[in-house]
Amino acid sequence: MKDEQERVPTEKERWRRLMMAAVDGEISAEDRESLENALARDAGLRREWNAFTKLKEVTSTMMPRRPPPEVWDTYWEGVYRRTERGLGWILVSVSAILLSVWGAWTWIGELLSDTTLPPLVRWSILALAAGLVILFVSVVRERWFLYRDDPYKDVVR
Repeated sequence: MKDEQERVPTEKERWRRLMMAAVDGEISAEDRESLENALARDAGLRREWNAFTKLKEVTSTMMPRRPPPEVWDTYWEGVYRRTERGLGWILVSVSAILLSVWGAWTWIGELLSDTTLPPLVRWSILALAAGLVILFVSVVRERWFLYRDDPYKDVVR
């Protein structure tokens, strides 16, 4: 019951929403008329309305300062550098993965076809290799997610 009462906006909140809608030009004629009547009756609402309209005026006429050309030069250098390094790392990673898969496939094929080793040893070696791969992937994945969400990664000491 208390949650339902909290969800129902108060009269002042309703007028504030209507004022914001009016400032943005998204108010119906009926709501505009009721807002104008409320503004005529309540001096506090009129002050808020004036503040909203001044804020809208200021923010609509604001222009961000343009950075000097040197900033753009260093920005594009950084973009090119990150693009080149990203492409390089992708190629290195894909190549390493393909070579590792090929090597593992060849090694596993030879291990399974080697009849001189007892089956228990062969399967133990395969289980050890599979466990190492799973642990490696798990650690890399965890490090990747921790790095991506680390709030301090861009802090310069």
